[in-house]
Order: sequence, then structure tokens, then C-alpha cells
Amino acid sequence: MSLERIKIAPEMFDIMPPEYQDLVQKATYGNESRGWKDIGTSKELIEEHSLCAGCPESMAFRYILASLPNPEDTVMVGSTGCTSLVFPHVGIHNIHSLFGNQNAIASGLKRALTVRFPGRVKDVVVLAGDGATVDIGLDMTLQAWFRQEKFTTICFDNELYANTGGQESGLMQKGFVAKMAPIGKHFEKVRLPEIARESGCHYVVNCTVSKPNLIEKVVKNAIYIAREIGPTYLQLYTPCILEIGKNSMEGLQEMRDAEKPTERFAYREYISEPAKELIAEMTAKEKERKAALKKQLAGQNA
Repeated sequence: MSLERIKIAPEMFDIMPPEYQDLVQKATYGNESRGWKDIGTSKELIEEHSLCAGCPESMAFRYILASLPNPEDTVMVGSTGCTSLVFPHVGIHNIHSLFGNQNAIASGLKRALTVRFPGRVKDVVVLAGDGATVDIGLDMTLQAWFRQEKFTTICFDNELYANTGGQESGLMQKGFVAKMAPIGKHFEKVRLPEIARESGCHYVVNCTVSKPNLIEKVVKNAIYIAREIGPTYLQLYTPCILEIGKNSMEGLQEMRDAEKPTERFAYREYISEPAKELIAEMTAKEKERKAALKKQLAGQNA
């Protein structure tokens, strides 16, 4: 999805659907400072979705898509699950992989894009649920990290199989009882953030999606670090309110409860030394950019 590719020929503009006209005129493609605050004021890269009312995954999708630094040159790789119901509504190139092999697809895709577009930044972002990431696809997830593939993996951690009846997943809490796990899980939640760190990821974050400014920060960090250094991993709690017995208005509170200091989704972050240097460099450049912009505005108002 490039700026040129979505441009409408002037003689055809008036017969194009109004939604497409709006996308071309008001989307944030090409805006380096785009972020979650553009939601509701600029054309979103996701306008509608088919998820349940109040689903935290819909919040996460909006924040992530709004935070992509380079959406016109980003390809997202999804997998079977609730996320696959949303990608048809997304204004970004995306690939639907077989269940669990999303990191293998992303590995080949990132390498092919690097060869095909040697002078152009092409970001690849994997987005899948806990079943595709830690259960069915764990081998391919780990192998991508072992090989230091330069893309970001994002796991929507529902702590169960949300779209097939509520079966137990490796990321489910110990003892949790679900519709199709009636006796409760017998072992602890798999510590995938720790595994990611030990498997070579340079940036690892474990958190909920209750704070859009935080999601913007970690998504951008993860993508920039993956571009330059190596694999990054975000594990985001997006509870399936339907399967855990909550109503449509309780998803946000569920996430806030899970991110308390003693809870399993208290904010945790790991940054490798090369990634710390890159973040410091990016922070310095951003300060310079803002200072230059402030000086320019002051000159205009003088």
C-alpha cells in the first residue's frame, strides 16, 4: 500500500466509493509523527471490524495500526483465529498464513522484500493469538528468533482458544476453568517473554492494551529495533471477555486488574544493549526534530 498506489485519477474521483475517497484524503500514510491520537481525527486504517462488541482485540488493532511508523510499506502476517476476521477490513498489505506458521511466512517474506527493494524500508509485523504463537506455532516462532530474523512478533494473548469454544492454551493461567477446559489447567502459564529473551529477541514487552500511549511507544520501539538489529516480541493481554464470563463493558477493567504490580501482566520490558543504544539515538534525533520545529514555528510567529 503506497501513497502512489492509492491515488485516484482525477477523472475517476467522483465515481469512487466515498469510503475510498476518505481513505485517500484523510489517512495518515506518509506521516512520520502518526500515532494513537490520530484515531477519530484522521481516516483510520481500520474502520470497521467483525469482532464481538467490547472486544479488547479491537482496541489493540486500532492502537497498533495507528502506531505503525511506515504503514504504506508494512506487510502484516496473520494467522487463523479472531485476528483473521479483522484483516479483511485493514488498509495495509497483509497475508493470512496457515495456523501456526506465521513466523515462517514472515521470515521468507522479510528476506524477499529485502532483496526486491534493496533501497527501501519494508517492515514485516506478525500478529497472532496465543494458540498460533506458543502452542501450534512455537517451533516456527522460536526458529525465527534463533535465526535473528528482522521482524516484530506480536501475540494477542487471550489466555485460551477464543474463537473455537474456550479450550486450554499454553498461556492460560494455572487452574483456570473454561468452557472446554472444565477441570482447570494443571500447569503454569508458559513464560514466553522470558523464552523470547533467551532466544535472541532484542526487545521484549509484556503488558495489556489499556494504555494507548504505551502501546504506541512499544510498537514503534519494536519495529525500529527489528529493522536495524533483530527480532522483537510483544505479548499483549487481550482477554476474550465472552469466554471468561465478562460482559462487553468489562474488558478494559479486566486488563487494568491484570496489569497491577503483583499480577501476571504487570509491565515488563527487556532491551538488549544494542537496542538501548538505538533507542537513545532515536530519542536524541526526536528531540532535535521537535526543537527545530519549535524554532521554525517561533520564526513564523515573530
